Amino acid sequence: MAGPLRSPLDVFAKVRRPLDFLRNHPWLSQGWNLAVIAIAAFVMLPVLVVLSSVFVNSSEIWQHLAATVLTRYIGNSMALMIGVGIGVTTIGVATAWLVTLCRFPGRGLFEWALLLPLAVPAYLLAYTYTEILGYWGWLQSSLRMAFGWESVSDYWFPEVRSLWGAIAMLSLTLYPYVYLLARVAFLEQSVRTMEASRALGCGPWRSFFTIALPLARPAIMGGLALALMETLNDFGTVQYFGVDSFTSGIYRTWFGMGERVAATQLAAVLMLFILTLVFLEGWSRRQAKFYQCDSPRQQLPGYQLSFFKSLGAIVICTLPIALGLAIPGLYLLQLAIANASDTFNTDFWKLSSHSIILAGATAILGLVLALIVAYGLRLNANPTLRISARLAAMGYAVPGAVIAVGLLIPLGQFDQFTNNLGIGWALSGTALALVFAYLVRFLAVSFNTLETSLQKIRPSFDDAARSLGKGPTQTLAKIHMPLMSSGMLTALMLVFVDVMKELPATLVMRPFNFDTLAIRVYQYASDERLAEASAPALAILFVGLLPVILLSWRIANSRDR
Repeated sequence: MAGPLRSPLDVFAKVRRPLDFLRNHPWLSQGWNLAVIAIAAFVMLPVLVVLSSVFVNSSEIWQHLAATVLTRYIGNSMALMIGVGIGVTTIGVATAWLVTLCRFPGRGLFEWALLLPLAVPAYLLAYTYTEILGYWGWLQSSLRMAFGWESVSDYWFPEVRSLWGAIAMLSLTLYPYVYLLARVAFLEQSVRTMEASRALGCGPWRSFFTIALPLARPAIMGGLALALMETLNDFGTVQYFGVDSFTSGIYRTWFGMGERVAATQLAAVLMLFILTLVFLEGWSRRQAKFYQCDSPRQQLPGYQLSFFKSLGAIVICTLPIALGLAIPGLYLLQLAIANASDTFNTDFWKLSSHSIILAGATAILGLVLALIVAYGLRLNANPTLRISARLAAMGYAVPGAVIAVGLLIPLGQFDQFTNNLGIGWALSGTALALVFAYLVRFLAVSFNTLETSLQKIRPSFDDAARSLGKGPTQTLAKIHMPLMSSGMLTALMLVFVDVMKELPATLVMRPFNFDTLAIRVYQYASDERLAEASAPALAILFVGLLPVILLSWRIANSRDR
């Protein structure tokens, strides 16, 4: 017979033993596995709804679309992809090579400044440059006054609201995807390889085309795929410029024609474009394996440019920043200051609070869900979990318009089901549904950031915690989360900014009388009221700059120069 307990510590020890048993029991790891699979299903719901629409018979609607607009949708989307692909690759690779391997005045400034246009949504550029370059804009008005021209019959000026204008706007805001990955690839290339190239008499151009560019091709293709996915996701630019693409067609078919099935099937065709991009990106580097022999801290050899070449490099690096950020930003700032009493009003602060609430809620929930997926994969990286994790990260490849269409259908059915039961729960048209759409779209941003942070933590830390009797949850809370705090903050900021800029999903799924900054900018600009749109546009731009500056600073310090 056991003796009496001598102290409260004995009681605690008696109670803690079964808790320790439960905490370390295998069912807890299975719980993480089930959570990862559930989150993957959560993300795939709208995609499966859209893809299932191809089995619905709507031949009459499709005959009408095929006879009127479908060819134009496909042609314009292909032209956008080709044009933006050429633009972002040219700008991104050229600038990345210059700031990484060439030595010229101002190189350190351009290293991080070239990332800044990533904070600018393409639709802001579209609205601003239309105001600057349009017939009644500042530039054409100045030209007519200077040369005495009276009408457009006296001179020729390119039309900014066109397919080529959309390609230019998207290229100026999306090239940082290619620049970022190409620069990282150039930084990680072997010093010995570059020195061997120089010893064999290869100059900068020959070394670039024969060695650096082939070695960086997988990274460049990855950045290009991201840029093209964002191109297919764009709505504000193509709609404002009158370019009929799949995203504008989905919106017009659903809300203009009232054809839900046809809109869903158009979304399915757009998904095929995205899946083709994902497949081609993987196929293009299926046998591309490059290994580096050096420490990333070893200094890369640089090419010292002459005066005139340095001047050319400065011009090449300055143009994307000036056209993609400085000119539109200063113009919006001037408009906002000139119309401060009309722009910084009660409505502006109300819209700002709506955007901050939605972005903050999505960022926090996205961080929690991404942490579950990333840590579950670390605990048990079996094939099922790996596939589930990749599916959970697939949402970023899905355009916002597709996600919105894929969610509205099941949410509408849920509303109807609860109404028939007399419960009356409604999810469609609520902030909760909109956050759901944001999570599907941007969960990949958090997941990729956290997965990278977790991979840097040695597995021996997990083994040490397990030997001390700590379960997975305690190990995550007390060891991993403190070590990956920087990655968690980055994930929060990136998702927050993406939600602030998101337009297609917000436009389709926002609650009644619950507009955001992005929606108000779109509405004002559509009515040719850019002065009223300047303050919300500046707010989006300012918020977007913060994580981009942080990201560029971290990259700039990733390797000793």
